[in-house]
Amino acid sequence: MRLLWLWALLGAAAAAQTPYDLLLKGGHVVDPKNNLDAVMDVAIAGGKIAQVAADIPAAQARRVVPADGLYVVPGLVDIHTHVYAGTGRRNAYCGDSSVYPDGFTFRAGVTTIVDAGSSGWRSFPDFKDRVIDRSRTRVLSLLNIVGTGMCGEATVEQNTEDMDAEATAKVAKQFPQVVVGVKSAHFRGPAWTAVERAVEAGKLANIPVMVDFGTFRPERPYQELVLEKLRPGDISTHMYLGAVPMLDEKGVVLPYLFQARKRGVKFDVGHGGGSFLWRQADPAIKQGWIPDSISTDLHVTSMNAGMKDMTTTMSKILILGVPLADVIKMSTLSPALEIKRPDLGTLSVGADADVAVLRLLTGNFGYLDVGNARHSGNQKLICELTIRNGRVVWDLNGLAGQDWQKLGPKY
Repeated sequence: MRLLWLWALLGAAAAAQTPYDLLLKGGHVVDPKNNLDAVMDVAIAGGKIAQVAADIPAAQARRVVPADGLYVVPGLVDIHTHVYAGTGRRNAYCGDSSVYPDGFTFRAGVTTIVDAGSSGWRSFPDFKDRVIDRSRTRVLSLLNIVGTGMCGEATVEQNTEDMDAEATAKVAKQFPQVVVGVKSAHFRGPAWTAVERAVEAGKLANIPVMVDFGTFRPERPYQELVLEKLRPGDISTHMYLGAVPMLDEKGVVLPYLFQARKRGVKFDVGHGGGSFLWRQADPAIKQGWIPDSISTDLHVTSMNAGMKDMTTTMSKILILGVPLADVIKMSTLSPALEIKRPDLGTLSVGADADVAVLRLLTGNFGYLDVGNARHSGNQKLICELTIRNGRVVWDLNGLAGQDWQKLGPKY
């Protein structure tokens, strides 16, 4: 009995000496929320960030991951994706065009995604059951103002009778931890109906609105959208879309864009399969017209074309001269704040342990826009390791693994 007591005491003492489950050692931590930009260690325990400090003793962790020469950042937050997969409906962004999130998020350092309007208030329960509740990725939603969602751009998404602000707000308030905004997209009519109904729903539920402007028409100019229709905190996505009036005849960024930002409208990349052109992005970024947030508009077409993934999209902004720390902020803290989720995109102690470990490569790289135009660059971000809720979910080069030869014959 005394021997058992002694073993228990020794076990408790050993556990007290190793309070951390995982320790990321020696990486360059960039955490915009906490103004961290230095070589530090990140300790994780119980699925939460337990400590961020220099020189945390390795003996205090059960597993140590060397992160020398790498960037340790909050799990990336992609606020424009399409992941309402498996519906069997063969329409744009629905069924065959949406993707299941887990296969495309973790490998790019993304731990939180927002589906941007693939479902509306009618179809959201199915989306929640089919995808949100079954995914390891944290999946949030912008409800389409069209009750059915994005399932038929030419017909369903033009149905103003199904643009119900009150029903949309009701579902948003029913699921406040999941529904983070309202989406208006692809509207082709001459009136402001889709935008106005979305904004009304946003007001009722106290959540932001994201607008994919759809067909540009002279009756509802884009300038009016961002200067009058959208509220402070609302989001205009596809900011480098070719149809956006951005540059004057001399290639200078038009002043109204800066005015819109000054009044509080947010501008999101939303790369996608048709919404990012070098002829817009290159001169605009070099003149200071930079994104508030970086997002992919992930779907089957975009991921197999110029967009590819989140780290590639981040790299495109990086090679145009935006500092790395700012690119990381645009991919973590800023999008989290846009959707009113300040608990995300941070390495604050007590936060969910969602972490991306990135490698910054230097060399000769080429990047395509949506028109297959190539832009060369000498930097490229790739994701080495992704941690979700304290668990390693992506490990490109086995950083968190152990040498098999040291594990014995029956590992």
